[in-house]
Amino acid sequence: MHILVTNDDGVAAPGLLALARAMRQIGQVSVLAPDRNWSGGGHVKTIDRPLRIKEVMLADGSVAMAADGAPSDCVALALLGFLPEKVDLVVSGINPMPNLGHDVTYSGTVTAAMEAVIWGHSGIAFSLDSPENHLGVLDYGPAAEIARRVVEIVLMNSLPAGILLNVNIPYGPLSEIQGIRMTRQGLRVYRDRLDQRVDPRGRPYFWIGGEAPTGIPEPGTDVGALSEGYVSITPLQLDLTAYPALHRMKTWQWEMGEKLGEHVTAA
Repeated sequence: MHILVTNDDGVAAPGLLALARAMRQIGQVSVLAPDRNWSGGGHVKTIDRPLRIKEVMLADGSVAMAADGAPSDCVALALLGFLPEKVDLVVSGINPMPNLGHDVTYSGTVTAAMEAVIWGHSGIAFSLDSPENHLGVLDYGPAAEIARRVVEIVLMNSLPAGILLNVNIPYGPLSEIQGIRMTRQGLRVYRDRLDQRVDPRGRPYFWIGGEAPTGIPEPGTDVGALSEGYVSITPLQLDLTAYPALHRMKTWQWEMGEKLGEHVTAA
């Protein structure tokens, strides 16, 4: 079993090291992650410049690889041939903040797992619901143990083709985690605010800020599960087609009375 570990917080992030250590209990681990923080970078494919990779050492003395691209670039590099040995599973994280609801489109953690699915591999994203404005060092130990258990269960059952998992884990000791729930995406509530300022040379610039997002803790959702102390596992797919809308809109009268491009508007 060969597991690729990546993240969006950068190769030196403690959550990545915790996840890599947990995966080493399951099989061979290769680490290829961004050389800097890509949080909120979304699904990126770098095609306008070459990508460079360098060898680095993690805090425990183990060797990892760092690329100057996005998390999804790192996964593509690994799966397209940078790693000589076939990868069996891609895991991403552990992100220090949760990725819930619409966050999945912004999250480099989740989109790294999406990139794995694009190339025909299984992908799992792990995020930690750490307290806002937490002081001190975050404890990733319990989340890493949950990640190990989730991966073991996935390997025993195998994910359906084209499916990735978005896993959000409550912060705290294992004894306080209520269990695991399979969930759907919930509703994230964003409180972004646009700040317009002027730099020292008199030129305007803009900063998207505001309060941290919240969510509606509806039962059956990722937001709801976390609010009750449960690990949330949401299966996701890359097919974003809205099938009910597609079927309904097929009944609309789309026929054109005349061929496109032949309509002439009177002056």
